[in-house]
Amino acid sequence: MPVELTIIAWGMILLLVHIFAAAHVKTKQYGPKWNMGARDESLPPLNPIAGRLARAEANYKETLPIAIVALIGVVVAGRTSELTALGGWIWLSARVVYLPLYGFGVPVVRTIIFMASLVGLLIALWPLLGF
Repeated sequence: MPVELTIIAWGMILLLVHIFAAAHVKTKQYGPKWNMGARDESLPPLNPIAGRLARAEANYKETLPIAIVALIGVVVAGRTSELTALGGWIWLSARVVYLPLYGFGVPVVRTIIFMASLVGLLIALWPLLGF
């Protein structure tokens, strides 16, 4: 099995981590009744950590489709290589590091790690652009 598919599978595990981390801190703030309810009521703003984790989840969901297209695309196109695998691992590793950095509110470094994840995506995507 191409390593790019393994990277996507781990990316899905990371998606679950994002979802449950954000849901956990929201539930701590709003309570289990909110979590198990219809969530129709108006709520106060999220506390800083819950807000950061919700934004980190949203950010991950914005770039995840690009990673899926890039990594599955090189497999389907028969363009996998050590470079596409490296790009995928850079993307995934950076995204793993990004979550706690965002959760703890670390500025600048978080942005640098995000940029590293984009570089990984571009490395993986590059063969699909015909270069």
